[in-house]
Amino acid sequence: RASGGPEGRNERPATGHGHPCHSRDVPPAGILAGSHISDFMKGHPMRALLPALLALVASLASHAAEPVAFPSTTIDLGCVVGDLEKSVRFYTEGVGFRELPGFDVPASLATDAGLTDSKPLSIRVLVLGDHPNATKLKLMQVAGTTPRTGDTDFIHSHTGFRYLTIMVDDTDAALARLAKIGVKPIAKSPVALPDTLAPGMHLTCVRDPDGNVVELIAPRK
Repeated sequence: RASGGPEGRNERPATGHGHPCHSRDVPPAGILAGSHISDFMKGHPMRALLPALLALVASLASHAAEPVAFPSTTIDLGCVVGDLEKSVRFYTEGVGFRELPGFDVPASLATDAGLTDSKPLSIRVLVLGDHPNATKLKLMQVAGTTPRTGDTDFIHSHTGFRYLTIMVDDTDAALARLAKIGVKPIAKSPVALPDTLAPGMHLTCVRDPDGNVVELIAPRK
């Protein structure tokens, strides 16, 4: 058959790569690496955007690698309670927290921050130890309110922050302090933790006056 017509020619696409998917506007694989990118973009209508695109890629890469810095790695916890005096006694005399001077939050600030609906706050502050970064437990009973109680039978009874974990010095000493204010361990506590988790340590679970679970972890001396 004559080869003079297009249908008679056995021609490859003009890209020189032997594949119809390679058009003249798409670079061969690998050409965008290194200095080749400038050569490829010469005369291309997108050339004006190249510096901005490269800056964006570099910015995204640097931000993804940056760790988040916190001025303090301590988390303080605010807790609304049903009986403030009972809760303060439980956490100080029973667990071993120390009370610091508390503070008040005016209704206007609490409302603007989304904490309350026009209710002021009077907060009792308990601290775990003497270190400046020691954990603080902020207890409050909001006047004129009747907060709903949650299902505290088990930690899986509902979602949310479900228990505190506190490292104490001596399990038996902690149990003795709690017994003086009428608090007994839950279930079979204290239980020995496996060596693979915390060798030589025991876990004791108790409930605060609102039924919240508090974990105490310590050796038995």
